[in-house]
Amino acid sequence: MTAILKREIKSFFASPIAYLVIGVFLLLNALFLWVFKGNFNIFDNGFADLNSFFQLAPWILIFLIPAITMKSFADEKKLGTLELLLTKPLSSLEIVLGKYFAALLLAVIALIPTILYVITIWQLGNPVGNLDMGSTLGSYFGLLFLMASYTAVGTFASTLSSNQIVAFIVAVFISFFLYYGFEGISNLFGSIAYFISGFGMKAHFDSISRGVIDSRDIIYFLSVCTLFIVLTSLRITNK
Repeated sequence: MTAILKREIKSFFASPIAYLVIGVFLLLNALFLWVFKGNFNIFDNGFADLNSFFQLAPWILIFLIPAITMKSFADEKKLGTLELLLTKPLSSLEIVLGKYFAALLLAVIALIPTILYVITIWQLGNPVGNLDMGSTLGSYFGLLFLMASYTAVGTFASTLSSNQIVAFIVAVFISFFLYYGFEGISNLFGSIAYFISGFGMKAHFDSISRGVIDSRDIIYFLSVCTLFIVLTSLRITNK
């Protein structure tokens, strides 16, 4: 698994993918949070907090993480190297995990520079340091779980086609539905709306973002990751 992870990381940074993903993620967040006028602009909100960032980031990641994962297995299938990879002394699960953790690591690297936002908001507070760190840390924790789930979905989607664009679109659709779809349709179910929305990632992300780590939220995200990783492993085994 480690060999696959190292190979994937080298592949990301040997091409423009890693730099584009990190650059686009940081640029889009910076523009919406500090430059463009609107609901996400921190200065317009008048509050020294990062709620705008944690509302915006999940939507940007819905597109950026599939851009990272779309080549994971689609490229292997297109080049005909998947069969060769499966002959290595590695189980299909180890191959999947190697590619999964490499993509997740790149996504986490893109998130690290946003710590500068925390420092900036800390300084802008009145008084300085007037920032709810419990909620902020919880939101970062929730983002990590979201990224892990999006990555699992994207890795699975990359096994469905040898075309990277198709893999990207499928990953975006599944991620969007899992993040917002259940909440979007929950209002159609009246008295059980809360129960239906609980199947979506957004409800659990919002819960963690309040600064209270609930084991149910952690189990939910781990279950989503496990489900798609297992499906990916089964998919490449029964290709």
